Amino acid sequence: MDTLAAFTSYLTDERRMAEKTVEAYRSDLAGFFGFLRLHLGEEPTLKALGRLRARDIRAHLAQRRRDGLSDASIARLLSSIKALYRWLGRAYDIHNAEVAYLQGPKRPQRLPRPVSIEAAKDLIQEAETDPDAEPWVNARDAAVLSLLYGAGLRISEALSLTGADVPAPERLRVRGKGGKVRIVPLIPAVRDAIEAYAAICPYALTKSGPLFRGVKGGALSPRIIQGLVQKLRGYLGLPETATPHALRHAFATHLLAAGADLRAIQTLLGHASLSTTQVYTGVDSSRLREVHAAAHPRA
Repeated sequence: MDTLAAFTSYLTDERRMAEKTVEAYRSDLAGFFGFLRLHLGEEPTLKALGRLRARDIRAHLAQRRRDGLSDASIARLLSSIKALYRWLGRAYDIHNAEVAYLQGPKRPQRLPRPVSIEAAKDLIQEAETDPDAEPWVNARDAAVLSLLYGAGLRISEALSLTGADVPAPERLRVRGKGGKVRIVPLIPAVRDAIEAYAAICPYALTKSGPLFRGVKGGALSPRIIQGLVQKLRGYLGLPETATPHALRHAFATHLLAAGADLRAIQTLLGHASLSTTQVYTGVDSSRLREVHAAAHPRA
């Protein structure tokens, strides 16, 4: 049996993971299986995988570190190996406690980098009034950015909307990561932006077709929005961290700063775990410390 092929089929067919995520697992584990062939002197069968010791895994991690892998990449590699063993346990009753207890390098928590309220507004306004684009393209870009900041959508979620989402509803049904569906309220400014675009879009917006169109009529590519934000942040003097995803971060941090409940923000963002949402409390605390240091006479 080709264990790696069976595992990646599980990730694709049962877990329904994104293609890039599956490819990352495949790449990590292909290197791991290649190491085992040399290390064990034989093909890594299911039985051989069950007999592996912690020192065998560490030998592979050490080799990859000598190859120049960073702590983050080593941690991801170990995570891929552990995911493989969790699947082996469920699918073939092959358990390996030594692998389960291995720990990777500790990584400092990277806080999200949202844009400010003013920067978010400026990005949307600049997109809406860009003199280099046609009016319908300006309206389209402003509507997409409004969804990222005003509804906290991922760019892929915004671009997955169809003509069935016009007129814009008060509550939008969004299919997020892993096919998980959530309901997101749309504030009037976001609904108005979507409908302003739909009213002047030169292409027929069918119920099953993409809502946001490229200039040739096909589905709008995320690269177009990424390039737009890159151009606009140059105009506005914003840092490189001002990306489309930073607008989603801003949605969460600005809600939190205004007193929104963390559980509610988790639901709005579509996070599977509250711990993922809790990183925004660190962002808000950092901002409060900066304000305190700048304003307090004894700071």
